[in-house]
Parts: sequence; structure tokens; C-alpha cells
Amino acid sequence: MGANTASLNKRGKFDKSLIAVIMPLAWPTILEQALQTIVQFIDSAMVGRISANASAAVGLTQTVTWLLSGLFFAAGVGFLAVISRAIGADDRDYAQRTAGQAVVVAVIMGLVIGAAGMALSFVLPTWLGGAEEIRRDATIYFFIINVPMVFRSAIILFGALLRATGDMRHPMLVNAMMNAINVVLNFFLIYSTRSVSLFGFDVTIPGAGMGVAGAATATAISYVIGGIAMTGLLIKSDRGVAPKKKYLKPDKAILKRCFSIALPNAAERTVVCLGSTVFTALVASLGTISLAAHSIAITAESAFYVPGYGFQAAATTLSGLTAGEGDEDKLDRMSETLMRITVFCMFITGLLLFIFPQAMMSLFTRDPQVIAQGTVVLRIVSVSEPFFALTLSLEGVFNGVGDTKMPFIISLCSMWGVRILFTFLCVKVFGMGLASVWMCMIADVITRALCMFARYRSGLWKKGLFTKNHPVAE
Repeated sequence: MGANTASLNKRGKFDKSLIAVIMPLAWPTILEQALQTIVQFIDSAMVGRISANASAAVGLTQTVTWLLSGLFFAAGVGFLAVISRAIGADDRDYAQRTAGQAVVVAVIMGLVIGAAGMALSFVLPTWLGGAEEIRRDATIYFFIINVPMVFRSAIILFGALLRATGDMRHPMLVNAMMNAINVVLNFFLIYSTRSVSLFGFDVTIPGAGMGVAGAATATAISYVIGGIAMTGLLIKSDRGVAPKKKYLKPDKAILKRCFSIALPNAAERTVVCLGSTVFTALVASLGTISLAAHSIAITAESAFYVPGYGFQAAATTLSGLTAGEGDEDKLDRMSETLMRITVFCMFITGLLLFIFPQAMMSLFTRDPQVIAQGTVVLRIVSVSEPFFALTLSLEGVFNGVGDTKMPFIISLCSMWGVRILFTFLCVKVFGMGLASVWMCMIADVITRALCMFARYRSGLWKKGLFTKNHPVAE
């Protein structure tokens, strides 16, 4: 590929010089994920203060929410991979044409998925095996957050277009604004009007007293504002992805290329999320306390893989840009460096999770039974954080270069052949509790990480990548 001897010697090795390239792309996403996690914590804590039933109602449909949002993220992966490679090859016209297609897809997907989500809300809590006392709140919550789904679509897809150009800062700022709005609205919508003591004075705080519905409404409003803001940023972008009217007509060749990458990724996310939905239903059969502990523990754990998602975003953008440049040696070194940094960071966060699980659970609930069960499972899952880091970093690399089919197959086999199968046996056959369920989840994480690493070492994910004349052509 025209690389000199010195660079070839670095192939597949940790390259300190690339840290200066990686960090400017990683840190905004890490900060964005951290802010989102803080808001999720506050949201869960506020709902948890209502009751364990309220926490269970919100947590019951969480995996389906991830599934629907995952479809947007998958489409974003397809457009990001194609646009970043075009920009890496300095083909701005192709990048802008692809961005126009993304706008059309964002509107259609947002309307269709939002309508499907609202329709599902009336039957989903029952399908998931939620207890009778939480079904009404679960229905209300899921319906409300699906109403503004077209704005959610704009946030995710348009954010992906900006990230494809290396612009991580503006999507981060939009999400930070959304998070702040969500927290403020939660404060006024969830609780009733109450009096609090502030510096020795009694202050009346107005509130709508909407409970779970208030939390959902706050989220929905933040989606609307975030979607409008992200659309404005895309229109004003000077990096080659601002949509032009002439490119808003369907282009079959570009759509085919983007969806050849996006569809396997969507299938992977669907497999994982449907598996997680079945997984949650199995947990729900253990009772409301176990479901509440499970939902809160998942929220608590999310704080500890924030660095992983930041480096995954950097890996996706950088691998796409580097592939577009046609520099295989740099791609190898970039991948190895990202992988090692991510694993190291999440080893540290996993250690912290092992030490402070009870403190984390206590942030979200006062129920001693929920805290006790959650503490046990958080300590169990902490050992799997480096393996999850490996999966995240490699997924980022594979997504960036458009290798999404094999990760789908790996996820399908691991989720259903390991997590779901053994969870079913533990819960339904052997009558075991929540701890055994999380052991099955860890087995899935480790299996997936090892399979992804084998894929990486084989080099098959690069097959044909550097042999085409045009970096974005089929």
C-alpha cells in the first residue's frame, strides 16, 4: 500500500502517536455518554423515589425502547460508514448525496417506528409478563416517549452524519442540552407541589404530580427540542453533509450501499434487543422486586462503560476515514491502539464497580431488598467489563469499514444460544434467582467478545477493502 518499512513494523501494534488523533474524537462522545448516564441516573432515582412499582414499570419496556432506537442507530451506521469513507477519499459530492438520502430515511423511519411504538404500548406490558399493578404505568410511559419518535430519528441519524465528518462536539452539545431539559422537566412534572426548606426558609416548589407519566413527558419534550437543534446544526454544517434539495430524491445506488451495511447491523441490534426483551420477561417472572433490582442495576452499570462507547464512536469514524484514505497499515495500528485503550479504561471502571456496588444501588432506591439483590449482581457483572470493552471497540472498527454481517451472526448465536437458553434453564427449569440470570448474561458477553476478537485476528473484516478503485463503490 506504499507504506514504508518503519510503518509496516508497527502493523497491528499499539501506536502512541495515534492517541493524539483518537482522543479529540473520543472525549466529546465520552462526555456526552457521561451526561446521558447522569441524567438516566437522575431519572431513575426520581422514579425510584415514587415506588419499586414505578421503577419496574419504567424498566419493563426499556429493552423494547432500545430495540426501536437501535433501528435508527443501525441506519446511522450505514450512512456514517459510507460518508466517512467518501470524505476520507475527498469525494465531497458523494458524501453530500448520501447525506440527502439520510434525511429522507430519517423522516420515514421516525414516522413509521413512532406509530408502531404507540400501537404496541397497549399490549406490550402484558406480552412482557409485567405484573398487573405496573401495566398501566408501563403503557403510559411507553406511549408518550414514542409520540415524538421522528425527532428522535433526527437526533440519531443527523448526529451520525456530523460524526462521519469528525464533528463530535456539536452532537455532544445537543445531547447535553437535551439532558438538562429532561432533568429540569422531571423535577416539575414527576412530583406534586411541595414545600422544601432552603437556607432556613420554606419554599413552595410547583409540580404537576404526574409520576411515571411526568418522566415520560419530560423525555418526549427533550426529544422534540433535541431533534430541532440537531436538524439546525446539520443544515448549517460546512463539512460537506448539509442537505441540498436536489439530493432529497431517492437514489437507489446509494441507498443500496448504505442499507447493505445498515441492515445486518439492524438485524444484530434486533437480535440483541429481542433477546434482552425475552431476558427481561424471564426476570419479570421472578417478581417485582427482582425486576426492579434488575432494571436499576442495569442503569447503575451503564455509568461504568461510558468510556467504551466514547472510544467505539471514535473507532467507527476513524476506521471509516482511514479506509477511505486507502491506508491499511494505519487502520491496523489504529484498531489495535483503540482496542487496548478501551479495554484498559473499562478494566478500571469494572474494578470501581466491584468495590462500590451497594453505593450505586442506593442512589436509585431505598428498598433494602432491591438494594441487596442489585449489589450482588453488580459485583458479579463487574468482572465482564473488559470483555465488553473488547466487543465495543471492535464493533466500532467493523462498523466503520462496513463489516456488519459477521457481528450479526456472532450476536445471534451468543444472545440466543448462551444468554437466553441458559437463563431459561436457570429460571424455568432449576428455579434459580436473579444472580444466576446475570451469570448467564456475563457468559454471553464473554462469548461475544472472544468471537469478535477471533474475527479481528483473522483479518477477514478487511477482505476486499483496499482493492476497489473507488472507496465507496460496491
